Amino acid sequence: MTESGQIAGGQTADGRTAAAHTAGGQTAGVPTAGVGTAVGRTRRRFLAATGGAVGAAAFATTSRAAATPSAAGRTVAVLGGGVSGLSAAHELAERGYAVTVYEYHDVLGGKARSMDVPGTGSGGRKPLPGEHGFRFFPGFYRNLPDTMRRIPFPGNPGGVRGNLRNATEELFAREAGRPDLHFPLRRLTTPPRLGDLTTTWIRDEVTAALDTATKLPAHEAAYFANRLLVHLTSCDARRESEWEATSWWDFIRAGDFGDEYRILLGIGQTRNLVATRAQEASTRTVGRVIIEALILWGLLGRGLDGDDADIDRVLNAPTSEAWIDPWRAHLTTLGVQFVFSSDVREVLYADGRVTGVRVTDPNGSRPRTVTADHYVQAMPVEHARRTWGAALRVADPQLARCDELRTDWMTGIMFYTRRKVPLVHGHVNCLDSPWSVTAIGQAQFWDGRDFAADYGDGTALDCVSAIVSEWDRPGILYGKPARACTREEIVEECWAQLKDGVNDAGRTLIEDADRVAWFMDPAVTGLGGPDPQNREPLFIHPTGTWHLRPTARTAVPNLFLAGDYVRTDVDLATMEGANESARRAVNALLDRDGSDAPRCRVWELYRPPELEPLKRVDEVRFRLGLPNTFDLG
Repeated sequence: MTESGQIAGGQTADGRTAAAHTAGGQTAGVPTAGVGTAVGRTRRRFLAATGGAVGAAAFATTSRAAATPSAAGRTVAVLGGGVSGLSAAHELAERGYAVTVYEYHDVLGGKARSMDVPGTGSGGRKPLPGEHGFRFFPGFYRNLPDTMRRIPFPGNPGGVRGNLRNATEELFAREAGRPDLHFPLRRLTTPPRLGDLTTTWIRDEVTAALDTATKLPAHEAAYFANRLLVHLTSCDARRESEWEATSWWDFIRAGDFGDEYRILLGIGQTRNLVATRAQEASTRTVGRVIIEALILWGLLGRGLDGDDADIDRVLNAPTSEAWIDPWRAHLTTLGVQFVFSSDVREVLYADGRVTGVRVTDPNGSRPRTVTADHYVQAMPVEHARRTWGAALRVADPQLARCDELRTDWMTGIMFYTRRKVPLVHGHVNCLDSPWSVTAIGQAQFWDGRDFAADYGDGTALDCVSAIVSEWDRPGILYGKPARACTREEIVEECWAQLKDGVNDAGRTLIEDADRVAWFMDPAVTGLGGPDPQNREPLFIHPTGTWHLRPTARTAVPNLFLAGDYVRTDVDLATMEGANESARRAVNALLDRDGSDAPRCRVWELYRPPELEPLKRVDEVRFRLGLPNTFDLG
């Protein structure tokens, strides 16, 4: 892999090839189509600069896949050091490729990284930990935990995965005195045995749960249970055409029922969780991933990442401490090199191949060209598509379709408190919040940390991490949408809406006197001005999105795509999707390179065998133009 100060000529390109990979005895199932100053650090310089020489010894391990003849001397440029880029680098390095990761920031991890709050550490303590937003690892994640197991961590036989902790409940917080809903996040103690899961059992249990927990009118609970049965028994073809084109709002007929139904089952499952509006969100995505994989199969203990996994898991320390820093150290032992402050400006294309990548500092200085045998572009879609020129787009039309993919804002705010805040042992979803605020008390899960002794100036004992998902509705303090507020106004609004949600029913869980400091994601800039910007928005899933998403394999033989926007089985903007896309990109690269190295295993979402016969019946009905058997309209 080389860099030169002279920019090579050429344009950028695009293409799509359908191919399915079989790895580890499991079929991948989804067609795969195929960044300041740039510092070209050697491994030795990198270790010396980061203290990694100690980390390299501590985390030394044996690669599970030996270098193959085809990999010897083969170079790969991974463009982006977020979860997808690091996942791709990990898999490639284990297979003997010489990998260099080019990252825009001066740290790794992308949206998952932790950030120091400037000027807050004293007395030998670390600065207060800040993040883009809280991380959570649903039990149905299987690809990402597999990677985490292969990242050594002192004292953990299971590697970094051993730093995951189960959250035990979620609080659906209501305001104005309405009763809150405490939802347990543990598996059912007596789930149906394999083979005993029936549509009658599902309908009755869902109806009873909604009636008991939410106090929805019986006919509304029954209707939602029926709509869930429709989706559960729909064949893949119906899901990818009919339900992909139908919004979740319309699918559950949210507009025809009461406020509780709309807020809990419509808005609460979309805007608050994935930053997309129920009126726009694809039924295929919401139904399949959030309702089925996350909630229903999670409660039944099916398709989860091991016997110790529950529905929701979080890390036992700030993300970079618990995961990203050990990952970087491990990749360094595998020979991966990192070049920070590298802004990818253009993917250069000529003669049917990528000929290089034009890179500058983030301020546009020091232009140079990076070359390699293969390129894995692991950048968020809003940044990746700016690098594709006309010729590259002609070469692979799926790249041009990425212009239609959409993002929205989902931004984190962290509140540091002078006492431990007893919110709930899990996440808080403020259902009535106009800004769709969600939150979690983090220090309760950091069993290896004494927050006051380890961070800040010793004043803060806890950290409440909140996320603002709705930026276009007026708030309750200033009457302005978040986009029109200053940073300070957003912080005050978020705090007020969080208080409205959790302080009711005669109890006060948080109060103004608790706050010591706050931190807001620095990716959002220009707040309070005419043109606020967010460099790290979230990829969202309006109807029709599935058909616009590219595959990991492109029509250009040495270009591969990875990122949460790439078409994957998990079909949701998640760390799991980012990891899965990287596995698919690596498999496509191995195929193109003629490598005999083992392919990356790809886990797909759980499919209950009891429902497969009903899906086959629905496939026949779909081809005949008939509705699903359970679809009563």
